[in-house]
Amino acid sequence: MPRSVNSVASRARRKKIFKHAKGYFGRRKNVWTVAKNAVEKAMQYAYRGRKEKKRNFRALWITRINAGARQHGMSYSQFMGALKKNNIELNRKVLADLAMNHPEAFQAVVDQVK
Repeated sequence: MPRSVNSVASRARRKKIFKHAKGYFGRRKNVWTVAKNAVEKAMQYAYRGRKEKKRNFRALWITRINAGARQHGMSYSQFMGALKKNNIELNRKVLADLAMNHPEAFQAVVDQVK
């Protein structure tokens, strides 16, 4: 009985990896083992990067809120504590946007919690 290999599935699997490796430099784009390793590593970086993006944006928002609060004589922690105490439920993304793009609205929020 002849040996049965599923070349259709094998080729499809390789094509998928080579498609992901398009644009890579040197052998990373056209040699199976090198491309497979490069694409696997890239996917690890992408997975990790999706988590890091959330951290980086939160840090950016906190920095912007802190800068806006300090212009009105409060620190970030004092401001956030006062928000919680006054039951104002604005998230950091919205507060950062107010502090950057709508300073008069941010001033109103600060005046309300003072």
